[in-house]
Amino acid sequence: MLNKVPEVTIWFWVIKVLCTTVGESFADWINMKLGVGLVNTAWIFTAVFVVVLGIQLRLKRYVPFPYWLTVVVVSVTGTLYTDILTDQLNVPLWISSAVFSVLLAVVFGAWWLRERTLSIHSVTTPSRESFYWLTVLVTFALGTATGDWTLELTGWSPGASVLLPLGLIAAITLLWRFGANPVLSFWLAYILTRPLGANIGDWLASPKVAQPGEPTGLALGTFTTSLIFLGLILATVVYLTVTRSDVTGTYETTHTPSAAANPRRERIALAGFGLLAVATGGLLAWAHSQPHVGPAPETDATSTVHLAPGQAVKKFPASKVDALKALASTSLKDAREGNAGGAHAAAQSLRDLWDADQATLQPLDNTGWTFLDAQMDQVLKTFGIDHPNPPMSPTRQEAELRTLLTDMR
Repeated sequence: MLNKVPEVTIWFWVIKVLCTTVGESFADWINMKLGVGLVNTAWIFTAVFVVVLGIQLRLKRYVPFPYWLTVVVVSVTGTLYTDILTDQLNVPLWISSAVFSVLLAVVFGAWWLRERTLSIHSVTTPSRESFYWLTVLVTFALGTATGDWTLELTGWSPGASVLLPLGLIAAITLLWRFGANPVLSFWLAYILTRPLGANIGDWLASPKVAQPGEPTGLALGTFTTSLIFLGLILATVVYLTVTRSDVTGTYETTHTPSAAANPRRERIALAGFGLLAVATGGLLAWAHSQPHVGPAPETDATSTVHLAPGQAVKKFPASKVDALKALASTSLKDAREGNAGGAHAAAQSLRDLWDADQATLQPLDNTGWTFLDAQMDQVLKTFGIDHPNPPMSPTRQEAELRTLLTDMR
């Protein structure tokens, strides 16, 4: 086969950041705005990933459209896997970061032992391409975990958080130009594009005004952000398809071959990477020690407001109330029938949809929203969602769901 991976040009990094931004915003839109739910969204994109990867693996050379479509799907899938560990299984982000780091090291080790190279310039066999895509998937999951952990540690807004991965990528680029190992430089930058793109996506999609601990941004919304970046990706892919400027053969005829590696400079640059890591750790430790508002803690909300049945939703759009009632009814039905998994999944989707609708419902009637939010929290507690307790008895779950449905009738 010819090389199955594009040459690393400026277009490669531009489209890679665009893909990571879509990975963050598109996953959030399908999960929360459409009310599909985190786990269901992960299953859907896992299936899509298998299909597009199968198409990509059958090709004999690099073709821009299927390659970058696979990257987009991998970016969404890797994000969802990390979110499931964090939001569904309550795995701390530092543990997720450590696990994915070890897993990435294992994948690199197996790749090196079998192929004796980690260079993307020699992805010319099915074995090397399989290792390549497995590595890409793990880097997306790792980038998601480390990026979210950084926000948790520092309390920085998404806009300010863009500066850290951007600065690190710039420093890695300078070390690469000095003489750092190109393979190491590439994969470090590749991982960092994930938190860079995710922070850009959060900054664009988040509301301009939010509760303490919640991200703020330009209020474009996840759908608009996804649409803009998917359009930019498509335009870039069309350009690359026409010009073939990132195809290995075309690139080699228009660029001077790289100079031979200088072992002394590589060692100096490696020390530079070490200093960069220490400086980054020191910066995060300092930021963590400063007064800041972290993610808003989940508490057992007990509303001091008491409203008659139906009063809380009187000012809310009927379509949104019906969607919430449908999920609550599904959860109640499954709980009654002993389908614990189905009841939990419906309750999770109910939570996701409620959170997604907060920006539109709360301004319509803050009192009604606060009253329902308190009852919603009681429902989630019975399922152990966003609470450290294990799921409660089906009887307790049914009781809280019936109360919620009464409040929304």
